Order: sequence, then structure tokens, then C-alpha cells
Amino acid sequence: MHKSIILGTGPAGLTAAVYLARANMEPLVIEGPEPGGQLTLTTEVENFPGFPDGIMGPELMDNMKKQAERFGASFKRGWVTDVNVDHRPFRLSVDGLGELETQTLIVSTGASAKLLEIPGEKENIGKGVSTCATCDGFFFRGKKVVIIGGGDSAMEEANFLTKFASEVQIVHRRHELRASKIMQDRAKANEKITWALNKTPVEMVSDGMKISGLKVKDNDSGEEELLETDGIFVAIGHNPNTEFLKGKLNMDEKGYILVDPGTTDTNVPGVFACGDVQDQKYRQAITAAGTGCMAAMDTERFLEGEASIDWSETLNK
Repeated sequence: MHKSIILGTGPAGLTAAVYLARANMEPLVIEGPEPGGQLTLTTEVENFPGFPDGIMGPELMDNMKKQAERFGASFKRGWVTDVNVDHRPFRLSVDGLGELETQTLIVSTGASAKLLEIPGEKENIGKGVSTCATCDGFFFRGKKVVIIGGGDSAMEEANFLTKFASEVQIVHRRHELRASKIMQDRAKANEKITWALNKTPVEMVSDGMKISGLKVKDNDSGEEELLETDGIFVAIGHNPNTEFLKGKLNMDEKGYILVDPGTTDTNVPGVFACGDVQDQKYRQAITAAGTGCMAAMDTERFLEGEASIDWSETLNK
């Protein structure tokens, strides 16, 4: 029986582990197939407080894990296939670990950026291919970049990138954009933004060290052309990693876990959610870490509240 189990080892889960471990709650952290979360795909992190010269994403995550371990958190690798939160203790089925029981559960499984799944994409993430303009836009100061997408997020990130890049070209596979009119108008009014509509990306081209171009196909003529660029930003949305929790916790239509405003409380008492799994707006390492702290404190207070209840008296009423 565990006092608390944490699912996920991104900034949210690891921060929760640090706080719970320091409170002598000996949390168990379940590492999924991508320990460290999205930051392990980032080369250099320059916007996390406390590192004036920046820090490599994998190193930052490794430091957080070591900090949690120092205070007594334990880590095990496994893949959660099922969760029973109908009653406590909660039961988790984990490949490689069997069945686990816990008094409380923190879900920090994050969200995964949707990718195009085209040649040259995955192998060049961190080498000119990015899924986060806020994280990596600074590295393209004075450079020419391409952003792929047609929704509000793509328009917002395109405008953001013009603060750094000399030119931002928006590539979208349709003639019409999915973005709201106000976001479209804002992008179209930006002199640094150019357009490549009705074109489907087919390959990301690099010299082995960095991106040099995006090969696209015209959907009408079928002709292919190479758009020369120094960087490619994929902005086609995110998928929260909550498939295993469907029907068990309240979620929105996209699968993000719903929490009570100002807390990490889900609709199931004793289950808390933090990080990108419940945040589709900010999606930053520092905001995820902040909600990880909240989840740990919410967990501790939940268990302390139970400890103060005289259950014998309550049951006799």
C-alpha cells in the first residue's frame, strides 16, 4: 500500500515527487515510455528560472529526478494499462509491475504534440524542428522559419515567432484556415508572415546537423517544391495522454482532465491532476512544475484531513 503514486516524470510529476518526498510520504513515481516528458526532446532550455546560461532539457529532468530520489521518492518503469478509482485504495494495473494499491493518485502524464509523421521529422526534433515556439523561438533570431498548421495555435505562434525570425512562412494543407477570423486577420496583417496554402508537407530536409528545408506538394498540381528554411515549427495540436483514464475521470472533449479552478482536484476525491494533462493553454515547464507543487500539497492536505477524522464516531452516526 502506497500513500501516493505519481504517474509521469515531466516537470509536474517530478516536482510533486520532490514535495511529497520532503513531507516523508515516500511517493512511488511510475515512469512511462518517455521518462522526462517533452523536455527530453528539447536541446537547450533558457526560460526555466535559476539557469542564467540555460540548461539542456534532459539534464534538467535528470536533476529533478535526483532531487526527488534524495528525499526518498522511488521510481519504477512501467506502463499503466488500467486504473480503478471507484473506491479507495485505488488499484493500478501496470505492465511489468503487476497490480499496485495507493491511497492517493497524482496524474501527470502530460500531453504529446501531434506530429506529421513524415520523413526527417522525428530525427530532427531539437535540430531545427520544434513543437513549441515559446520554448525555441529565441534560437531563430534573424532566421527564416516555417510553421505548419492552420488553427488558432498556429496563427498565435506565427505572430510570436515574428519577434525573432526575419520571415515566418505558414504552410497549411488547405486553402482555408481553421483559425478564428480575428487570429487570421492578425496574422495576415503581419508583414513578416508569408503564406504557402493548399500545400502538403512531405519531407523535412536537413544536412545531418540542422534543418535546411521543407519539401511540400501542391494539392492541385501535384508538383513538389522545396521551401528553404532554418527551422520548422509543427503546430497542429496536442493529445493529452489520458486514454487509459477515459470514463474514469471527468475530461473535456479533447481529453484534458478537468480540475476544480485553483486546485488540482479531479472529480474523484484523492485523485489529482497536474501539468499539461490538465493545461492546454500554457504548456510550459515552469507552469507544469507549479501545478506539480499544488498537487503534492493538495495530496498532503487530503491525507491529513482524513487522519483528523474520527471514523468510528462517523460510522456510529
